[in-house]
Amino acid sequence: MGLPYIAVSADIGSPDPVMGSDGRPYAETLFRWVDPALRYWEDRGFALRARVLHAARVCSEPFYAIDGKMATWRPHPSLDSFNRMDEAERFGVRGAIITPAYLPGGVIGAIVWATPDTSVDVAGIFAKRAAELHALALQFVGVHNDLATRRIPLTPAPLTRREIQCLKWAAMGKTDGDISEIMHISLPTVRFHITNAARKLNVMGRPQAISRAATLGYVGARRVS
Repeated sequence: MGLPYIAVSADIGSPDPVMGSDGRPYAETLFRWVDPALRYWEDRGFALRARVLHAARVCSEPFYAIDGKMATWRPHPSLDSFNRMDEAERFGVRGAIITPAYLPGGVIGAIVWATPDTSVDVAGIFAKRAAELHALALQFVGVHNDLATRRIPLTPAPLTRREIQCLKWAAMGKTDGDISEIMHISLPTVRFHITNAARKLNVMGRPQAISRAATLGYVGARRVS
């Protein structure tokens, strides 16, 4: 499709490269990059310097970059804020499509399709292929992570309505006493619900229960009124 160079991260929070069953990074065997001398997968600080990976932390949908400026299918304030920053290193790339892959457990992977060719219509390719590329990214990163980690699936027990309510108020900074007054239940009952939720979520304590519940979608993003 005109974007022949590919870079993959199975977890942008980890410096470890994506590797095959032979223990070799896919960047050496399966994919190639614009500058063959740029062995980014061996640079453990690369993810901290690559602006598109920072953008993938705040934009969960596919987006594209042309000459260092990023955009997606709709106005996106977070991408706009990156575009107002000083010029970033491009690593030989003129245009790219970036597809974040948000997975259970708070893992964020990403795949970048790139080109150094100024004649490639990156925005046009994005308009036609973004949904397909996003699905491929989710499939590739999800399957790779499951096979690579050999994790035992953990299915948390469903939380009750009361447990979710207590966690939501706790996530908004309310104390147990505050929650007791808001929900018209006793203080021990509030603590029981939060403790029980933590047990079901396989974590210890109130902060971890809130974090885990947010990761699993029980506690939505706090809205500014």
